[in-house]
Amino acid sequence: MLLCQRILPHLLTLPSRPTSQLLLCPSRFPPRRPFLPRCAALSQLAPPETVDHSDAEEPEDHSDAVEPLGDVQVKLPLDRLFLPPGASVTPGDEEGVTARVLKGSNIVLGTYARGDAQVVNADFVKSSVRPDDCPKDGRPEFALVGRSNVGKSSLLNSLVRRKRLALTSKKPGKTQCINHFIINDSWYLVDLPGYGYASAPQEARKDWDEFTRNYFLSRDNLVSVFLLIDASIPAKKIDLDYASWLGQNKVPMTLVFTKCDKRKKKKNGGKRPEENVESFQSLIREYFEAAPPWIMTSSVTNQGRDEILLHMSQLRNYWRKH
Repeated sequence: MLLCQRILPHLLTLPSRPTSQLLLCPSRFPPRRPFLPRCAALSQLAPPETVDHSDAEEPEDHSDAVEPLGDVQVKLPLDRLFLPPGASVTPGDEEGVTARVLKGSNIVLGTYARGDAQVVNADFVKSSVRPDDCPKDGRPEFALVGRSNVGKSSLLNSLVRRKRLALTSKKPGKTQCINHFIINDSWYLVDLPGYGYASAPQEARKDWDEFTRNYFLSRDNLVSVFLLIDASIPAKKIDLDYASWLGQNKVPMTLVFTKCDKRKKKKNGGKRPEENVESFQSLIREYFEAAPPWIMTSSVTNQGRDEILLHMSQLRNYWRKH
């Protein structure tokens, strides 16, 4: 039985609360057309820095300051939902739309989500130090990027159900490269260097930042960048700057909130992941005319794994057709 048929009943949210008769226009998602930012508000933003000094004194391992959380059901009004390519809302159909929202996200399941979402096989292909060195076969690809220690490799391994795919395929130094993994012999997951790593030499940080930005701007087969944000801690300026830079440069973006299974203990001032998720979105909302898609995830519980794959499926299938 196809993946969509098997898991959709468990992924869709129930309608939240009565909504106004709001007519939303369908989202468009050609290969290089993102969610349009308010350019005037973004025009003064510089490319994201590679060093996050706000983290300088913060320990990298938060395992001694967290407590587990259950799977969270997120309910949103219509104007904060992401309509996938090819989808639209007509008056009177608002409840039907909210019933198709993927759990723990703002993403509506559309007609392009099909049974090809499941990962059957995944293999490491190559590492590249320049965008020009990346595979040239034109297959669609999704890039994973995030601040150092955000859980990027863990998420990649969770998506493909391979415990050490992202690790065993890398020799020392490969984290400084653009790493391509072929999925089902038909599309790519791309692992990019983490940013905000203060211990790296300044010249190395500059090089990583430059070739990562060049990759974003030059890859015509890049369907979407998946920007990973740590939901167990408050929003970081470097992450906000990165999201804003992607929007300013019209790079398609999906926000992936990681570590949603835990939070800092209350005695340390910790908030629940969904509170940090809402805070991050409120901080970037003024820069975007339409809500970017986002998903809450956990590599420990695999929360959000199927939702991400279905989201990738509908974006990928639309990209191939158009």
